[in-house]
Amino acid sequence: MLKQFRPITAGQRHLILGTHDELTRVGKNKRTTVKPEKKLLAKKRRINGRNHHGHITCRHRGGGAKRFYRLVDFKRDKEKIQAVVASIEYDPNRTAHIALLNFTDGEKRYILAPQGLKAGDIVVTDDEGPFKTGCCMRLKSMPLGSTVHNIEMKPGRGGQLVRSAGLSAQLMARSGGYATLKMPSGEMRLINEECRATFGAVSNPERNLRVEGKAGRTRWKGFRPTVRGTAMNPVDHPHGGGEGKHNGYLPQTPWAMYTKGYRTRSKSKSNKLIIKDRRK
Repeated sequence: MLKQFRPITAGQRHLILGTHDELTRVGKNKRTTVKPEKKLLAKKRRINGRNHHGHITCRHRGGGAKRFYRLVDFKRDKEKIQAVVASIEYDPNRTAHIALLNFTDGEKRYILAPQGLKAGDIVVTDDEGPFKTGCCMRLKSMPLGSTVHNIEMKPGRGGQLVRSAGLSAQLMARSGGYATLKMPSGEMRLINEECRATFGAVSNPERNLRVEGKAGRTRWKGFRPTVRGTAMNPVDHPHGGGEGKHNGYLPQTPWAMYTKGYRTRSKSKSNKLIIKDRRK
């Protein structure tokens, strides 16, 4: 659900936020969200877009609210042990929600919460089933046509594909030890059928409809202002200067590298597992 605010202030004039009705709430009026599991929290050091040399490699980062990192289990390698969903929680480090699992042996883990999963549901990692939302198994055991997320690229490495809010992939076929998946981008790709994936689509699908409403809300997230190249002087940017305005018809970075459509995929990467490119 989305909530559009009455324009009482200028910052609320275009503000649209999610209500997060699927989150588990406690208290007398059910307004307070559940506090995160302390043992599954880790300190998150701010790097503000800098690498190990201290050089800025990702511009327009810095500041923002403090946050703890939630230790999310992307591997889902605890096989044949059932777990009860204790709560659906907010994670400030990703667009999707996370779910806290209480395993029957006493262990607790966070996983990515799929759409429709709620507190009290039972999930398990098992190649023999059940085939329901939140359960995890290898691609070779899944029914064709299944909607999946959190997909491994190499067996045992942990989910690397389809982890953002609202995304899902579809299992199309299997042959020769590989499974054919249709990715959210439209790309058709082969994945080793020994890799694991989780049933369902990732939660929080209305995330892309959110409107921040004011610059300050973006600063809270750790994003600093971005200045257009056409507003600069020629000494500062290839788009700068000129008599009057122009639209930067050759999109370039401040270091004169072409952008907006210029392919940056490494030439050393193999394309043999890509059946259909997302651009075609």
